[in-house]
Amino acid sequence: MWSVAEVMQLYEQPFPDLLYQAQTVHKQYFPVATMQLSTLLNIKVGGCPEDCHYCPQAARYHTGVKAEKLLDRETVKEKASIAKTAGATRFCMGAAWRSLKDRDVPVLAKLIEEVKSLGLETCITVGMLTNQQACVLKEAGLDYYNHNIDSSPEYYEKIITTRTYEDRLQTLQHVRDAGIKVCCGGIVGMGESREDRAGMLVVLANFNPQPESVPINQLIPIKGTPLQDTSPLDNFEFVRTIAVARLMLPCSRLRLSAGRASMSDELQALCFLAGANSIHYGEKLLITDNADAVNDRTLLQRLGIQEEMCAL
Repeated sequence: MWSVAEVMQLYEQPFPDLLYQAQTVHKQYFPVATMQLSTLLNIKVGGCPEDCHYCPQAARYHTGVKAEKLLDRETVKEKASIAKTAGATRFCMGAAWRSLKDRDVPVLAKLIEEVKSLGLETCITVGMLTNQQACVLKEAGLDYYNHNIDSSPEYYEKIITTRTYEDRLQTLQHVRDAGIKVCCGGIVGMGESREDRAGMLVVLANFNPQPESVPINQLIPIKGTPLQDTSPLDNFEFVRTIAVARLMLPCSRLRLSAGRASMSDELQALCFLAGANSIHYGEKLLITDNADAVNDRTLLQRLGIQEEMCAL
């Protein structure tokens, strides 16, 4: 069981030493230089009743995002097929809901079945869900469920008031109990302290079992949200966070997610050296721009990193 004090000691090591340790651990569990590619599709845009201070899809903020209906099966399958052709092995679907309603479960189950039929791993993020709902989604073929803890328990209440930390942990337990793999990470650069970043990683690392997939998001300040004027996190601090996460979560896929569009090739390369071995791939991350797909593949080739083949 990790403690915040222990994690702070990892953070405070000299940068070269920390990266060396992280790369050493990374090679023990992922001996071949590979990158897992995931594509994220927003299947239900906007209108969310939550007050997450970073999110442009919250109905209470004036960000220019208009609520839309759930995408139909044909559109989702077409997008998934395009993603597979482009090299993605996992297709993630996100809906701007606070929690999953029973009436929407059969529809989501059909979407999962359609994506699964293409030979892709499936992942969804649709807010809180019950144990029964999780079991139905598992039966439909769901591989991963994404539900981030966002930050440390202490800092969380400063950025979200409409859903508790315990609500998130309960949903994650339902997911695990149903036999679905857990995708759970957080967001850095929201004005939190290093100790808060350490606290978030402690929660993730002390899960038993640990999450199979851990997205590390860098805040994208969106005009109209409470965090629109937040100063960016230092690049080396971001890389440190990736390296510390690799030491604490040796078997997890660490994914560079939101914020990658503004990262230089050199910064991304440092993150890969620190242990990141998954990226969200494609033109959009829900509603924000993502890194250019052509540049992504070129960068991986320049670094000698192979794209991971789908295990299905």
